[in-house]
Amino acid sequence: MKTIPHWINGAPVPGAETAPVFDPATGAEQARVALGGPADVDAAVTAAQHAFETWSESSLTQRTQVMFAFRQLLVEHEEELARIISAEHGKTVDDARGEITRGREVVEFACGLGDVLKGSFSDQVSRGIDVHNFRQPLGVVAGITPFNFPAMVPLWMHPIAIATGNTFILKPSERDPSAADFVAGLYQRAGLPDGVFNVVHGGKAAVDALLTHPGVEAVSFVGSTPIAKYVHQQATAHGKRVQALGGAKNHAVVLPDADLEFAANHITAGAYGSAGERCMALSVAVAVGEAADALVEILRRKAHEVEVGPGDRPGTDMGPLITEAARERVETAVGTAAAQGATVVVDGRGLKIDGHENGFFTGPSLLDHVTTEMEAYREELFGPVLAIVRVDTLDEAIDLINANPYGNGTALFTASGEAARRFQRRVRVGMIGVNVPVPVPMSYYSFGGWKDSLIGDHPIHGPEGIRFYTRPKVVTTRWPQPRQQATAGFNFPTSH
Repeated sequence: MKTIPHWINGAPVPGAETAPVFDPATGAEQARVALGGPADVDAAVTAAQHAFETWSESSLTQRTQVMFAFRQLLVEHEEELARIISAEHGKTVDDARGEITRGREVVEFACGLGDVLKGSFSDQVSRGIDVHNFRQPLGVVAGITPFNFPAMVPLWMHPIAIATGNTFILKPSERDPSAADFVAGLYQRAGLPDGVFNVVHGGKAAVDALLTHPGVEAVSFVGSTPIAKYVHQQATAHGKRVQALGGAKNHAVVLPDADLEFAANHITAGAYGSAGERCMALSVAVAVGEAADALVEILRRKAHEVEVGPGDRPGTDMGPLITEAARERVETAVGTAAAQGATVVVDGRGLKIDGHENGFFTGPSLLDHVTTEMEAYREELFGPVLAIVRVDTLDEAIDLINANPYGNGTALFTASGEAARRFQRRVRVGMIGVNVPVPVPMSYYSFGGWKDSLIGDHPIHGPEGIRFYTRPKVVTTRWPQPRQQATAGFNFPTSH
């Protein structure tokens, strides 16, 4: 059976312990992955520190040339990488291609950092004195990433970190680890020096070692809110800069003036795409006023039309969940919702796929008459469950969203510009879509929510990503003429 190793200092490194990697479509163990600990993290940090000495002094041209080459390799090997992701995660190959594309956009942003990294210059701020500023890399930085986007989320981190002169250690999810090693090989082929990009697999032991290692300057994290809070607390306590993105409960508000067929199409895709295992998935549809009954009927029809099957089967819309435990959690939540008074309009529980009877499949579930007190509303289910909450007005919908502890993404479906403007100004959420169901911003903007969806102050990629992976310097200079006499004052200097 294949064993997936660490990648340290440009070479695969075996682990003393391993854990199983499953095929979610069959339930069978398909590989073993190395489990790292403090010794493996220390080896990766040592390699990254040594590489930082030269990589941080490399020219911007050299770094962007590597990024251009890496971007081209991602294009050439997209199909291979997509099938690796699909086999370990369970998502469709088309969905995996999409995540690679969205990750590659950040690489393209990193290719153009020459303009973004330009500092500023102020001439003659005082007599004979000029001031300029620039940004420098931090050192060794780490990324701890989730299972749901094994290529895209790391690509939101390491291209910007590396292009700005840092060296990087990735700790991917142990549930679908192969994409990380594949990307490491592409970086090597692109000309990235050994030690600049490293991969340490594992669980909590590897995470804790990264959070406490004195050689790690910063940590990027994407995952659940409880773990985001833990990462932020531990890493900042050890003097590190942290960006920690947590969970979500994303709402789609549908007004009576909306095109309900259009809205339902996009809400269905946003709720059930990638089996709902997305932090930007639409898990709540807020039906306003008279839109409710018609919307629920269209959503019911469209949920029944979703094709569920293995991710590599043509025509599949939705694959399995990542683990058997995830399936059990989601199906239990549907039963709990029914017991608490929700109407189960579409019941996805107990789905079996011919030839894949042991796979981790569940079908789309649609719940109506959900209230904010029910677990199906309060918990992040991370599965293909869409809850319908009915309200009377847009203002009531906004108040409902603002009362939720999460603030990652939200959407409004309407034909009214006034309603859209009121919504986007009043709602307390970091990313907003108007007739756009999953408002993930382009790479030259930054990704991050509000409230419990972002722990700390640093969103990911875009301008905020550059600020996170660099620190500023301001230089004040004077070049006096030879033999020029200048009186030094003992009081605080001014700009006269």
